[in-house]
Amino acid sequence: MVERVTAGAASTTIRPAVRVALVYLLARLVTTGFFLSASAIAPADARHGRDATLGTYVLAWDAQWYWLIAFQGYPVDLPLTEAGQVAENAWAFMPLYPVLSAVVSLPFGHWGVGAFLVTLAAGYGCALVLHGMFRERLGEGAALWGVVFFSAGPLAALLQVGYAEALFLFFLLLAIRCVQTRRYGWLYALIPLMGYTRPGVLAFGLFLALFGLWRLTRREVEPVTRHDVIHILSLGALATVVGFSWQVIAAVVTGDPAAYLDTELAWRRLWVGDSGGFVPFEGWVQGAAFWFPRWGLPAWTGVIALLGIVAAVAALLLFEPHVKRLGVEVRLWSASYLVYLLAVFFPQSSTFRLLFPLSPLAGALAVPASRRWRIGVLVACLIGQWLWVYNMYTLGNTFWRIP
Repeated sequence: MVERVTAGAASTTIRPAVRVALVYLLARLVTTGFFLSASAIAPADARHGRDATLGTYVLAWDAQWYWLIAFQGYPVDLPLTEAGQVAENAWAFMPLYPVLSAVVSLPFGHWGVGAFLVTLAAGYGCALVLHGMFRERLGEGAALWGVVFFSAGPLAALLQVGYAEALFLFFLLLAIRCVQTRRYGWLYALIPLMGYTRPGVLAFGLFLALFGLWRLTRREVEPVTRHDVIHILSLGALATVVGFSWQVIAAVVTGDPAAYLDTELAWRRLWVGDSGGFVPFEGWVQGAAFWFPRWGLPAWTGVIALLGIVAAVAALLLFEPHVKRLGVEVRLWSASYLVYLLAVFFPQSSTFRLLFPLSPLAGALAVPASRRWRIGVLVACLIGQWLWVYNMYTLGNTFWRIP
């Protein structure tokens, strides 16, 4: 009897893993086809040239910075522009992904192979965790469709290029899953892993604060124990410390207290010039002043549009029934991350990539059981993915085609 139960449990675990793997690998073949098509039709002025290889695309854009970190580390002396301002440099990128990719690449002798394998494996891990999250809340059919939308979505190319997004998302999804199941102990490892993979762990700290407040409002339904309070407060503090630690590390190594923030602002200066130091939430106001006049509209309409988008997203997270079925943890994370982006980011073409940590919301699109609806969403995902690949990799030759 014990052997039968054990075998049945193993079979139950294996079958979803295989189904998810088949979906994920099929989606990767589609993305590979998009990359090959992107290379075949690239014009002479394409950023990556004509007839770029798949390896070229794996190592394109920010992957170059990760490669540089893997082999040269971080600069002790910050590079400066001709005007004496801090120039773009490696301190804007976290170390875990490039170092892990370098370790994985040792048998192959090429960092790009390691980066590709780390991203590919992390993406499958994301799909597997998402399937578990969706299945619990939405049922098996919707769960698999949610994985389809994630694996083939507009940003699915990030699942096979040298970017840290997939690895960060894997750690993040595991962390959200731990909160859902109240297994807080694992978060003491996952939070530092997130924090040194890419920026965003401060949003997780905000998420824990909101989650703790939500638990207090429901303490009659789910009692808040001393164990809960200690873990939520400790983990929130850990996320905050880890989130700010990179600024301290950069300051100690370079001797410049503003090394990290000045490095991040070096990218913003490419768009709006020197606008002083970092001010939270200022970037989106600057973005309105930058973008809307270029579209023939006054800058103030951008501020109105931003407020409208914030209100619409808030209503979506609070009231939309399909989103509500994903659970309060996913909704609180999504709200926290969007607040974080509003606080620290300047809106430009990379905004789409930075929305990748909101991938759990893909499950809401799978809730309607209509086959026509789901096929329509999949077609829209593939069209969006091709447009993203075409603009960022086939062309990539203007300031608004930067992934």
